[in-house]
Amino acid sequence: MFKSKLKTVFLASSATLMAISMIVLPKVTSEASVDGLNIWWGVVFPSLFPFFVISELLIGFGVVRFIGVILEPLMRPLFRVPGVGGFALAMGMASGNPAGAKITARLRQEKQISQIEAERLVSFTNYSSPLFIFVAVSVGFFHNKDLGLIFAIAHYAGNIIVGLFMRFYGYSREERVTNQMRKIPIKEALRALHKTRIEDKRPIGKLLGDAVNSSVQTLLMIGGFIILFSVINRLLFHLHITSFLASIIGNVLLSIHFPTSLSIPYIAGLFEITLGSKLLSEVAKSTLLQQVVLTSFILGFSGFSIQAQVASILAQTDIRFKPFFIARIMHGFIAAIITFLIWKPIYLRFFHPDKSTNLPVFLSGLKHHYIDGMYQWGIHYGPLITIGVLLFYIFLYYKRSFH
Repeated sequence: MFKSKLKTVFLASSATLMAISMIVLPKVTSEASVDGLNIWWGVVFPSLFPFFVISELLIGFGVVRFIGVILEPLMRPLFRVPGVGGFALAMGMASGNPAGAKITARLRQEKQISQIEAERLVSFTNYSSPLFIFVAVSVGFFHNKDLGLIFAIAHYAGNIIVGLFMRFYGYSREERVTNQMRKIPIKEALRALHKTRIEDKRPIGKLLGDAVNSSVQTLLMIGGFIILFSVINRLLFHLHITSFLASIIGNVLLSIHFPTSLSIPYIAGLFEITLGSKLLSEVAKSTLLQQVVLTSFILGFSGFSIQAQVASILAQTDIRFKPFFIARIMHGFIAAIITFLIWKPIYLRFFHPDKSTNLPVFLSGLKHHYIDGMYQWGIHYGPLITIGVLLFYIFLYYKRSFH
């Protein structure tokens, strides 16, 4: 009872402090809001919207169920989740945060996975996208395209390791039979695809409209969190709370021989990974290895902003947030350790600044300036895409409400 009252007082006091700070520092609040809005409508919305819509359509057409039957022999023994988890894993890796949580919640609502399986699945299907890692962080912030491979190995391998650990979460003896490897014929997968499509009686037009409606609503929620945490991060800095926390983190960094100058960027990254990655790349009094290790940690931890987005998505189901939060801490530490371990054998050996370097395999043949050009194109035309989709969403909403 006392713990509950203490939590109430803390939450109420924090909200009151933020409200007063916004009134006292209106200019700071406005600038932070604009920064968050620019990130959302210029980068996040146009990059995530297509993946969200396609994932909804694939679920409706039965393709996800087809993939689930095919991948059952792989996903069940490794991660103790149904084969449909492979779809969440692939889409989460391709589109970035918080797509994995969105798809997992959708699968749970469709009752294709159990509560425990959903909690296992969501813990390792939320990634930073390859575009963000290779272009935004490596090229945009560190101005070193070769670091993208280091970040990617640490980030994706780290999340898979988290999934292998989380397979033991909520494990019961009843699962032993279903966890055995078995060969499933293609015919069974095709039958499951056809059955799912037939059972979903919505016409294609309505299915597309529902997909757009659901995707836009989720992205509006994500945009709200991005703006909110941009403001909170900026206010904490001006209230000197960040510097207080930095003094504590600084002592921890000193114990592992990291400079204290990394503490404030690190704390910023705990709240929002984009800002944290940018600030870490700008710290002069530190080695590149130290910057990359901490950046790998915050990429794995995902930041409170993304965690809040995931919590909001999971709140629509019975999936608990606590396992996801624990997994994020694990991912942060595992990614940082992997970065440290592969730095010498991979980066210093093959990608040393004194040597001529090449892009990762999946980006081979693309020049540095061309990749940067794609990123700038997205920033330039992203707002137009966002506005166009929002207008289409308003049209659909009006049509459904008044017809």
